[in-house]
Amino acid sequence: MKIGVMSYIAVRRAVKRCLPFYRFALLSFCLLSLLPLTVTAQTTDTPVPLTVVETGDSIGRLLAPMDSIAREDAALLQEDTTSVVVAKPEKKRVPRDWSTWKPNPQRALWLALVLPGAGQIYNRKYWKLPIIYGGFMGCIYALTWNNMMYKDYSQAYLDIMDKDPNTASYNKFLHLGRQVTPQNEERYQKIFKSRKDRYRRWRDMSFFVMLGVYAISVIDAYVDAELSVFDISKDLSLKVSPAVIPTGIGGGRGSVLQAQSLGVNCSLNF
Repeated sequence: MKIGVMSYIAVRRAVKRCLPFYRFALLSFCLLSLLPLTVTAQTTDTPVPLTVVETGDSIGRLLAPMDSIAREDAALLQEDTTSVVVAKPEKKRVPRDWSTWKPNPQRALWLALVLPGAGQIYNRKYWKLPIIYGGFMGCIYALTWNNMMYKDYSQAYLDIMDKDPNTASYNKFLHLGRQVTPQNEERYQKIFKSRKDRYRRWRDMSFFVMLGVYAISVIDAYVDAELSVFDISKDLSLKVSPAVIPTGIGGGRGSVLQAQSLGVNCSLNF
């Protein structure tokens, strides 16, 4: 729509620029049309009464419609320009006030699920990142180490059980000067089997601990975002004071002491 209006304006401007040329051509045509009448009147022997033609009025009457069209075009051009060229108000970006900003728990939960630690970054709790990533790095290191030891002891256990002297990878686990003999072979078989099972158990435990660190990071991000609007003003207080509690026991000697007992009174203001 804007392109059509601008094309129409351009055409109007071109017509307005050509108006002086049209006026000059019309004026020349009128003068040339009156010239033969004047020559005939001068060459004829019989005097012919000449009619005075007011050329100025006739030309003005002929040019009047064109002047009105020009004025209408100028008015329309001004109206179109005014209607098209409208200054749009610029939207000013208001800076965010971080002092009153509250995180969204759902967004914090999804960020923590996708990327560990992203929920803490969204909650602006950057000091928790070393704890979370430190836990992940420790679990990954333990998982890698225990898996390597499990594979080594598994191979050593297979070598000591196959009775083949060419496969003796278990010798690198023996102390200096120790050898496997038929007398102690059964004892070393039990040792390698127990260590193989131990490193496998520790490897699996490292994996589950890493899953626990991941779950804790997700829960922490969600709970931290939920508690961001929790009221921790000075109105929350817990008072503990000694109190005398009636027991309802009466009658007899010393009934006053038996009817009351000492206790603790706890009051919570919120």
